[in-house]
Amino acid sequence: MLIGEYTHTLDAKNRISLPAKFRKELGPKVVVTNGLDNCLFIFSIKEWSAFSGELGKLSLVQGDKRKFTRFMLGGASEVEVDAIGRILIPEYLQDFAKLKNKVVLAGVHSRVEVWGEKQWDEYKKGVGKDIDVLAEKLGEAGALG
Repeated sequence: MLIGEYTHTLDAKNRISLPAKFRKELGPKVVVTNGLDNCLFIFSIKEWSAFSGELGKLSLVQGDKRKFTRFMLGGASEVEVDAIGRILIPEYLQDFAKLKNKVVLAGVHSRVEVWGEKQWDEYKKGVGKDIDVLAEKLGEAGALG
């Protein structure tokens, strides 16, 4: 399981280092794609296969499903993890997520999210204000004990 939060630097060659704990779980190749909330998602090849397989089951005749599938699959890029644990972030994905110098990698169960440091801080502050309400809603839906 991928958990934890790490701050790293996007280098001059558009690479970021994956934390050692993430590298072991993700493997030698990963898929980086557009994420939700203007972050990027990084999946292991195995998790990507499962995720993209589910997307492939969505109806092509429903516009919202077609748009979502296009967004997730069209923005995806398979990248190699180099010998020292770095991955290249394509420029179009950097632009999408507004990545600058400092980035945050957050483990979220089966994926890693990549955020610009400023965007991550703002996101956490916003969620932090609503976390009790969110927990109650999840509890009412039977999602939390």
